[in-house]
Amino acid sequence: MTIIVTGGAGFIGSNFVFHMLKAHPEYRIICLDKLTYAGNLSTLEPVLEQDKFRFVRADICDREAVEKLFEEEKPDMVVNFAAESHVDRSIENPGIFLETNIMGTAVLMDACRKYGIQRYHQVSTDEVYGDLPLDRPDLFFTEETPLHTSSPYSSSKAGADLLVMAYHRTYGLPVTISRCSNNYGPYHFPEKLIPLMIANALADKPLPVYGEGLNVRDWLYVEDHCKAIDLIIHKGRVGEVYNVGGHNEKQNIEIVKIICRELGKPESLITHVGDRKGHDMRYAIDPTKIHNELGWLPETKFEDGIKKTIRWYLDNKKWWQDIVNGEYQQYYDKMYGNR
Repeated sequence: MTIIVTGGAGFIGSNFVFHMLKAHPEYRIICLDKLTYAGNLSTLEPVLEQDKFRFVRADICDREAVEKLFEEEKPDMVVNFAAESHVDRSIENPGIFLETNIMGTAVLMDACRKYGIQRYHQVSTDEVYGDLPLDRPDLFFTEETPLHTSSPYSSSKAGADLLVMAYHRTYGLPVTISRCSNNYGPYHFPEKLIPLMIANALADKPLPVYGEGLNVRDWLYVEDHCKAIDLIIHKGRVGEVYNVGGHNEKQNIEIVKIICRELGKPESLITHVGDRKGHDMRYAIDPTKIHNELGWLPETKFEDGIKKTIRWYLDNKKWWQDIVNGEYQQYYDKMYGNR
């Protein structure tokens, strides 16, 4: 089995690469990544020299490069993590999100049609459903919840999801989609909430919290998410959407206070800043479908996962400090400059 993992130098993609090489040592894993600001080749250093792994630097929007890779590797599956994903950046510059998240997806699926594929899997987000009111804790996103996007980012992901299902219906492409809640864990890019708060707290810098910090997110440990995708691509029904949630709802302010407590830092570091435009109030996923059909349940309680995550950032300071100071972007040249 040969699997192309796009965006495999990013947060969730790299964790998926590690999971698949360990869980399926007989598989060949090809990582295709453009290495934008959020892609970090040093993340993949532990596997770069493995026989069953190959890294290719390319843009999923580059049709010629994508088709060349398909011609060379003749993949059995494609798992698409490649995406612009930071909401704040999408508010500042929507165009790049539409290009990568929609047009890039189309390029990948066209290659799948041309060269044949057993499964194309689209990694999506719960943000395509919009948000839920804080005063209705009984409400959850299911696979039947209508799409109701709030940001250019979530709109681009919803557009990609619709395109994936259209390729399934029109061309018979064997597809699946997963929509996950907020992930956390090792190798999370430091602009996101949890790693940003850890890095700032360790440096005794202010901890910026949007508004009052009452927005609620459902947190999913990244390793649990990777196991869910592994199940979906092997056993999930073609043409289906699967919601993947952690049943770990927390207010943003709770998260920040937990990090302060774990690191022994004062809550006086917390600084409330102006709220994000169109800020969703609550995300919460009902993962009943994937549990009933595939037997998946999240294994990691937030209380355990956040401790493991903080410990990882303490033990791997060079990884995120290189990102903060920009040195990580030189790693590709160091590894491949003379090849």
